Amino acid sequence: MNQSRLLNVDALRGFALLGILAVNIWAFADPYFRSGASHGASNGALDEALRFLVALLFEGKFYLLFSLLFGYSFSLQMDAARRADADFKARMRRRGLALFALGVLHGCLLFEGDILNTYGLLSLMLLSWRELETQRAVRRALRLLVLPALLLGAIGSSALFIESTAGGRDAGEIAAKLAAFQGSAAATQAYVMAQFPGNLANLPFMGPSSLAMFLLGFVAGRERLLARIDSFRHLLPRVLWICLPVGLVGEAVIAAYGTLHPSLAGGLIGVSANMLVGPFLTLAYIVLLLMLFETRVGARLQAALAPMGRLALSNYLSQSLVLALLFTGYGLGLCNRVPPLGLIGIVLALFGAQMALSAWWLKRNTYGPAEWLLRGITNWNWTSSRLRTE
Repeated sequence: MNQSRLLNVDALRGFALLGILAVNIWAFADPYFRSGASHGASNGALDEALRFLVALLFEGKFYLLFSLLFGYSFSLQMDAARRADADFKARMRRRGLALFALGVLHGCLLFEGDILNTYGLLSLMLLSWRELETQRAVRRALRLLVLPALLLGAIGSSALFIESTAGGRDAGEIAAKLAAFQGSAAATQAYVMAQFPGNLANLPFMGPSSLAMFLLGFVAGRERLLARIDSFRHLLPRVLWICLPVGLVGEAVIAAYGTLHPSLAGGLIGVSANMLVGPFLTLAYIVLLLMLFETRVGARLQAALAPMGRLALSNYLSQSLVLALLFTGYGLGLCNRVPPLGLIGIVLALFGAQMALSAWWLKRNTYGPAEWLLRGITNWNWTSSRLRTE
């Protein structure tokens, strides 16, 4: 039972890494990504269609899935500490601070859109809420999803009336990013470090969504939902028939709006709407996968995705490293030089390589490099956390 549950969690986490890669590659390869400006160098309908599909199916959904699974794993960490008769609060404080420090390094050196620093900080808040009873935790999570989205939507709506004063700010930002990523390694590093504080400044707006999913995932883990799918399997089709249409239709409207209103205000309104609609599509993905995993083909897919999920931290960081080497001054400087169809090909090739490498690694080792480091800091027990070669 426990092994099956962990396989589900790991496979879902591996799937989340695919979605995160499919979004993050645009931050490296496309200087127009989330700039609030139109893609003036588009090569036609195919490029725009692919951008639309990425916005529809990926943007804003997979960080929610990753956050939900983070909360689920938090409950597993509680169980591990209880079995070891260890101080759970001390463990989680060390883990949260280690994630924050690793995220700062990642964000300043490779990818300004890092999520680890946010997870590290928010995990400390989740630690203080771990005793919340289920109904209260769910209510708090719903408030965290809805209220920041409404606030961000109000800001975006207000910006519609003043965005004409923004001048060429977006064009200047695009030019600066392009010059840095097609320039030297030093220029790239300086640009990434300069942009990273802006990511931290987004925490009041984007952090509540992650924290809400932490809470929902923690409650799901505490109730052992993925360990007892049999008890609610009959509900999965009903959930799917509600969440999938709502998510797809809502996200289609949001993606179309972003295409028709490529501006800062339009972007804020789109993000606000996505914060409200995105969870429906995220839940639909989870249900679809859980149903698929119970088929013969799905069982093989689950087994293939699980190693990716077990090495989630190492794979997340290595994705940024490879993308930086491809698209920035750290390597080939291909930013704005690969069409969207090529980016999709790179996503599939990189993810496939990571799947194969993860399976190979786990045949010889217990943990990935980053997992070994984080586990050692969490447990403060380096001997029991070392890599084990078989």
